[in-house]
Amino acid sequence: MSVEHAVAMIDHQAAACAELGSPLYAALLHRVSEDVRAGGPCAAAIAGYEDAPGPDAIALRLLGGVHALVLTGRAPSLAAHYPSAGGSFDPASPDAPWPAFRATVAAGLPWIRDWLTRPPQTNEVGRASLLITGLLHTLAAAPLPVRLFELGSSAGLNLLADRFRCEAPGFAYGPADSPVLLPQAWRDAPPSWLAGPQPALSFIERRGCDLTPIDPLSPEGALALRAYVWADQPARTARLDGALQLAAKVPVRVEALGAADFLRDVQVVDGALTVVWHSVMRQYVPAEEWARVEAELDRLAAASTASAPFAHIAFEPRRVDAGHRFLLTVRAGLGRERTIAEAAPHGLPAWEPEA
Repeated sequence: MSVEHAVAMIDHQAAACAELGSPLYAALLHRVSEDVRAGGPCAAAIAGYEDAPGPDAIALRLLGGVHALVLTGRAPSLAAHYPSAGGSFDPASPDAPWPAFRATVAAGLPWIRDWLTRPPQTNEVGRASLLITGLLHTLAAAPLPVRLFELGSSAGLNLLADRFRCEAPGFAYGPADSPVLLPQAWRDAPPSWLAGPQPALSFIERRGCDLTPIDPLSPEGALALRAYVWADQPARTARLDGALQLAAKVPVRVEALGAADFLRDVQVVDGALTVVWHSVMRQYVPAEEWARVEAELDRLAAASTASAPFAHIAFEPRRVDAGHRFLLTVRAGLGRERTIAEAAPHGLPAWEPEA
């Protein structure tokens, strides 16, 4: 059953890659699935992880480890098929990269086995558009300086979301000269409440937490972030590169703490809006830990006042029928949670939620 479970998880990720615009990774994972079942090099790479649950994302860890070899010049034959390394992929010949991929896995097993110990931490920059949307919605009722606390920050890039440029017909936010451009932020016209001038954000504190923070200014940290961006999605790579430029100019603090322990010392303060936000990280947190997080969020909500407001902003998948929808929710103080947008898993584009 272990091998069959691993094959099922890999096939599931292959379908997700196809749906989310990565034909290269979809094609490779279909062959990885076959190789695991046949006991090939990919089976050796994931040995011991066959029963890992879906949130452990073993398929993405394998792809990330191989991508890191490509990006560092240690897999030139495979690089010829990877757009991120200057190569090209023809969806009409989906099996063309497979021999080089399989050979890279076989030759790089120690590296890849070590890589499988790392969680996939893309710190997806496109999701910043949703987080900023939630913040602008909250500021309409509480126009105060912001104290921002992020859960599952990875490298802390989205703590700089206000320095990214979000654009859509009838809407623009952020510096026009930002190195991070988030175009077509909305699938259709943005919500009416986003029309017109938006308030300039003023931050008096920015902090995040992660169990294993990544230093975006180190070569190793930048490689980890780049390796987890899918190799045939250049727009995502460009956004990440721009965010790394900003991180070099505006360092942020990411503490090596679990989410509940991080929140334990957070308090609301007079004259500022205290915000806790996170994006597509809840699935990686064990249920008992998340119960502690919710208790801390409830504590902050109960302490919220007109002069010391609190808001919780989340962009997370929610199970709906047989699938998932990625929803932006906002809860101000003890008010009810409101769903104010829905979006693609990587954040772009967004649309108004269905009733």
